Amino acid sequence: MSNDNLFAALRAAFPKDLDTIAVETDDELAYSWRDLDRGTAMIANLLASLQLPEGSRIAVQVEKSVEAMMLYLATLRAGYVFLPLNTAYQSAEIEYFIGNAEPAVVVCTPENFGWVSKIAFRAGTRNVFTLGDDRTGTLLDRAAQHGDRHEPARKRAGDLAAILYTSGTTGRSKGAMLTHGNLLSNAQVLKDYWGWVPGDVLVHALPIFHVHGLFVAIHGALLNGSRMLWFGRFDPRKVIAALPRATVFMGVPTLYVRMLAEPALDRQAARNMRLFISGSAPLLIETFNDWRERTGHTILERYGMSETIMLTSNPYEGGERRGGTVGFPLPGVGLRVVGDDGRDVPTGEIGGIQVRGPNVFDGYWRMPEKTAEEFTADGWFRTGDVGRIDERGYVTIVGRSKDLIISGGYNVYPAEIEGFINELPGVAESAVVGVPHPDFGEVGVAVVIPKAGAQLDPDAIVATLKAQLANFKIPKRCFAVGELPRNTMGKVQKNLLREQYKSLFA
Repeated sequence: MSNDNLFAALRAAFPKDLDTIAVETDDELAYSWRDLDRGTAMIANLLASLQLPEGSRIAVQVEKSVEAMMLYLATLRAGYVFLPLNTAYQSAEIEYFIGNAEPAVVVCTPENFGWVSKIAFRAGTRNVFTLGDDRTGTLLDRAAQHGDRHEPARKRAGDLAAILYTSGTTGRSKGAMLTHGNLLSNAQVLKDYWGWVPGDVLVHALPIFHVHGLFVAIHGALLNGSRMLWFGRFDPRKVIAALPRATVFMGVPTLYVRMLAEPALDRQAARNMRLFISGSAPLLIETFNDWRERTGHTILERYGMSETIMLTSNPYEGGERRGGTVGFPLPGVGLRVVGDDGRDVPTGEIGGIQVRGPNVFDGYWRMPEKTAEEFTADGWFRTGDVGRIDERGYVTIVGRSKDLIISGGYNVYPAEIEGFINELPGVAESAVVGVPHPDFGEVGVAVVIPKAGAQLDPDAIVATLKAQLANFKIPKRCFAVGELPRNTMGKVQKNLLREQYKSLFA
């Protein structure tokens, strides 16, 4: 009987020589493939010794480390369900996640043990371990007492592998349930689509509590038997210094912006690179163009979400990488753009994005009504994103449906207005949000960040837009600020901006 455990597929891709280096860290540690195999076996044996019920959740809120990655792989190996938690979450959030997921095991940083263990024990979790980013903690102490051989647990493709809680900008976070089959099918498609080849080396500078760093990056490297250059925290100078020894880099737009601010970034630094990938937040066209000019490389933008892993990608080869688009649906992924009536909209028109495919999740943890609501009668998942498909088949994301502004009965798409504002002299970036208005129901407010050394006149920005756009699209107010609120993946938190400006016209 075949074993569809994702770990078994990743382990099968390890190089024949297990003593070659698999991971090099920014503090000069080196881990061989044998280290990964033995380390994950020992942690898997520890988990197995706890005699947990089938399908038990392992909740993890720790700093990034190679051992934290091993804990993820060991959870798959032992056949349990991995539940990564953002390191920024505080006690009220952790209380909700532990109460909702009811994990059998919680792993936290040594310094957070006092308050996390109280929450966990109160919720009925029996096992709480610690794991530091300096190879300390009770998890490793206990795992060291176990054997370094372990047969991966038998799993079917439809068995649950991970639960990822969405960021919860509208109400409580929802736990997206991803199966071994979801994760493996997506990793295999991306291996081919992005042209992974023997000898590729990945710079891993992303957090590992999120789809991008945990699944897309780690699975990509492991499934290709590729070495990783591992950064516990992103440091633009150190990452640029590592580029000549690498071939692949995955980042969020903020990382590209920070590297562009460093004089050391040039064509020489990127001479051995094969591919730069960006996702998790929109990449400004200016960043896209500046990167190409400085390095000679064109960033490949793609689109995915917690519930689906990757959905679309600009072409690796055989086609143009178009800035501002997220490319084409990946092989095996169905994607359609529909209007309010549920029918496909004409080419180039804006509508709601719906998807289906082997990568699309099983539903939301313990939320059957919410799951039913998010799928159409014919089985397509409503992503909540708004976009269009042009005549060449390129997909462009226009925004989230919840960000749509309905002003005086007209639909206003913030991303369209942001595109115009971002082109104006002296503007580094902008965000447009809808706030309540007594006459129009809702109106747009623009929040703009100036480039270094630039002075912006908010009234002049509004006046300029009036010459370019229909009147109903013009923001009623504009503010120049030092920075926009962002989550850890660099996405602008528009819910916080809406809250901040909601009383402007009250």
